[in-house]
Amino acid sequence: MTAPQTPVYLDADIAEILARCYRGERKREVIARAVRMLATADGHLTPDGRIKNQIGARPGPRRRP
Repeated sequence: MTAPQTPVYLDADIAEILARCYRGERKREVIARAVRMLATADGHLTPDGRIKNQIGARPGPRRRP
């Protein structure tokens, strides 16, 4: 059994980027690729793409309500 797909709501700017720059590509695949690249750049993934163990890691910045 597969997990249900989570809807992601895009703002107008992101929707336009997807429509104009990634024409013909599946939006889900473009966004998945972008999230993997961001997680890698932020140091959350190992070189082989696995999520790093976060035990003992400093917490990230607090989000403002």
